[in-house]
Amino acid sequence: MKKLLCTSGVASSLVLFPPASFAAPLQDMQEIFIQWSALLFLLFAIVVGALVYLRKPREGKHTASLARIMAGQQAVQSVRPDTPVISCTRTMTAHGIGALIVMEGDKLAGIFTERDALNRVLTPGLDPRTTNVSEVMTRDPHCVPPTTTIGEAMQVVTRGCFRHLPVVENGKVLGLVSSGDLTHWLVKDEIGQSEELVDVAARS
Repeated sequence: MKKLLCTSGVASSLVLFPPASFAAPLQDMQEIFIQWSALLFLLFAIVVGALVYLRKPREGKHTASLARIMAGQQAVQSVRPDTPVISCTRTMTAHGIGALIVMEGDKLAGIFTERDALNRVLTPGLDPRTTNVSEVMTRDPHCVPPTTTIGEAMQVVTRGCFRHLPVVENGKVLGLVSSGDLTHWLVKDEIGQSEELVDVAARS
């Protein structure tokens, strides 16, 4: 008899509160959750966008001077004008660099690059053992002072279509930066700024 009453009670409950009556509130809660998730994501995007727009650029990006890059560089490799090309290429290979400064005493005479070795030595068929670097180097290369910003230096190498830029102050060669150095610096800084913005937005 008790089992019959329980069974009839469950049946009457199902009649009074069918499954659809429970499904409707659950569906409403799911829709509310989706709407709130979309709202929070939109808010996060607005915060990140505002930070990107309002945040002042750090010194490390385009406005840092070339001295920042040269601080971690190895000593500038230089040769005399009467150095054979074969010796120059061996020096470049040994130090893993793409260019050499050619010095005549204390004066900058020119720059010898991998491109010079290809276009001015190998292509014409010159003998690198008997050809002096002074015959095939780039004379009077474009130079900049160490106060030049990284953004300005990037513009110089881009407009001039060359990859190496001597840094000179009062006639003294302080360093040599390449387009690769500049690009690496800018990319590294962009990644750092993006990580900072995401971290700030996540904490807000």
